[in-house]
Amino acid sequence: MGGLASGVYGQVNGYSTQIFEMHNSPGGQCTAWQRKGYTFDACIHHLFGCKPGSSIYQLWEELGAMPREMVGITECTSVASPEGKMFIDYYDLEKLKRHLTNLSPTDSRVIEQYIRGIELILKNDPIDIMFTGSRLGLLKLLPSMPFLMKWLKMTMKQFGEKFSDPFLRQAFPLLVYSMPDAPMFLHLGRHAYGITNNIQWPVGGAKKFARSIEKRYQELGGTVHYHSKVEKILVINDKAAGVKLSNSSEHYADYVISNADGRKTIMNMLDGKYLNEEIRGYCKEPTDEVVMAVNVFLGVNRDLSTEPSAMIMLLDKPELIANHECESLEMQIYSFDETMAPKGKSTIKIELVSGYDYWKQIYEDKPKYNAAKQQVAQQVINILETRFPGIRNQIEVIDVTTLVTWERFMGGTHGWNNFPNREFSFSFIPKPSGKRYETTLPGLSNFYFAGVWATVTGALYINALSGKKTIQTICKKDGIKFKTK
Repeated sequence: MGGLASGVYGQVNGYSTQIFEMHNSPGGQCTAWQRKGYTFDACIHHLFGCKPGSSIYQLWEELGAMPREMVGITECTSVASPEGKMFIDYYDLEKLKRHLTNLSPTDSRVIEQYIRGIELILKNDPIDIMFTGSRLGLLKLLPSMPFLMKWLKMTMKQFGEKFSDPFLRQAFPLLVYSMPDAPMFLHLGRHAYGITNNIQWPVGGAKKFARSIEKRYQELGGTVHYHSKVEKILVINDKAAGVKLSNSSEHYADYVISNADGRKTIMNMLDGKYLNEEIRGYCKEPTDEVVMAVNVFLGVNRDLSTEPSAMIMLLDKPELIANHECESLEMQIYSFDETMAPKGKSTIKIELVSGYDYWKQIYEDKPKYNAAKQQVAQQVINILETRFPGIRNQIEVIDVTTLVTWERFMGGTHGWNNFPNREFSFSFIPKPSGKRYETTLPGLSNFYFAGVWATVTGALYINALSGKKTIQTICKKDGIKFKTK
């Protein structure tokens, strides 16, 4: 997404750009594929920037991704207990408050705190203000900063511990993609944007979304080279000068922007020559186990349109799945978009925590690797059967992706897990010290990062914005007034 955005804004500002993509489609992990009429989407959970007039919408509009057909969702994430309890995190605040009070009348104080936190984000929209970088907007935020900082510092787990009800204590920390250490601020922002329709679902999913940006890029005169894996970044006198592909062809340029995995860019494509201690620390091996490491996609001959769009099933006892002890199962059910499955049928995606090493070790033994994927799918189906009796016999398609799948597809360290080893932040927001995270490397000119490595977040709009910021930087260096149209 950062690479596509860099290309679009580069073309808009008079640069001649080329994109080199190792796979056969645009968007990186922002992708989907079809199996027997079912669409399996690997990317989008909540798309920020769907409300016309918002700053993020304007970004998507500039990139050619908006306007488009959208579907509104009525709830954020739901959690189901083995006993049949269900917590539905409704976007409608009155409905949410009644629902939570019915689940746990004794937690009225905590419920009120939760509602007030969402209302605070609704009133101020700090996400939009941080996005635009408006000094006036930041000044307007000052009276609310003590309250906003409280939510920035608090994790989902810490807030969940405030509930006395055992079910809500267990359920609440999982609401942000089953990541208990995620900041409450992120969840409150998603919730507020769900209320204002600034979060919706793009009909057709991730691949169609990425294709619309590719179309815009090509209409502006940009060129995409598919099946073109970059092996080396060419450097002349410590200045990035182009790229060398796996087929040994060389392509020269005045600037090089990498939206590839940061570690492999620095250590392989640039031979580890441009480092300092801080960047060396970023390049350490990432944590092995990660969320969303394994996706189980199911095409089901069953109408699941009455089910929540995003649901977490708590298990009655831990189960070893994909070499990880699971206490819950997170899924998306895509019945809100009729293009995702044949009429009367449903697509489900189940996301699991797992580790890269486990899958990499068995990958060379293809029968063993395929058997392990099949085992994961069957374990997941057995769990789903407890909530959806009969679903086992209604499944028409099964597809399982692992971190090795993403390694083949995107070339990242440990698959798609290419985040640097540094705290969650945005490269364009100053650190407490006043410094910004650099998107360049020491001693190397005319080179920039875009995408996940530059932002430390997987959000599509943040990665697209990083591409825009990179072209702004290049324009400033060249004395060109930056344009968006």
